[in-house]
Amino acid sequence: MPDAIEKTLAAVLSERIAIGEILIRRGGAGFTLCHRDDEATAKLKIFRQPEDAIHIARFDDRGNYRPLKTAPNLLHGWRLQVVDLSQLRRALDYFYPGRLAALAAWTESELGTTSLRETLGRQSGMYRVAARISEDQIDDVVGTSCRSGSGCLRTILWKRDERGAVPSRRLPPEKFDPAHDQTGRNERPIPLLCQEICSIVLNECRKAAKGETDE
Repeated sequence: MPDAIEKTLAAVLSERIAIGEILIRRGGAGFTLCHRDDEATAKLKIFRQPEDAIHIARFDDRGNYRPLKTAPNLLHGWRLQVVDLSQLRRALDYFYPGRLAALAAWTESELGTTSLRETLGRQSGMYRVAARISEDQIDDVVGTSCRSGSGCLRTILWKRDERGAVPSRRLPPEKFDPAHDQTGRNERPIPLLCQEICSIVLNECRKAAKGETDE
């Protein structure tokens, strides 16, 4: 029997739907996945196992490692064919780890969020200094690291602090709207939800608080 995550996935699927940079098309009981840019491309490398998504998601088009799987730099040139809903769920979990579970919890109004300030406040060791980050620095770090066009395709659900302040004044309102297509294609995709800051944003907050730069 399908579990709660598979039931949520089945409920949002249609004959053609997207999640992040991935297009999903239904064919009988099975599904075909490809990069959304490659929908009309005929010559693509064919994969047939959900685990192939691990390799596809690992590097970008230039061969650079992708530490953040929801970054807008997914590899082009492939097509993944899976036989049923269970295999589709596994493949998507490799492409976008944890995002289907977050969607299932959110659908049932059970997805908890943690503010940026709360996350920073509970750090220890080398990350403890991150809590000293200023409000303007938060605007810069989140506005850069989380921007959909160059940083991350997740829809932000968390707040800056316990007062519910916006995470960054440099981000557009659409960044916080699960109905918005963060790729800019203006379709209605399955959202990639973000309930708390990731390790990349945490590290950038630490660097900002210490006055470090990448230059």
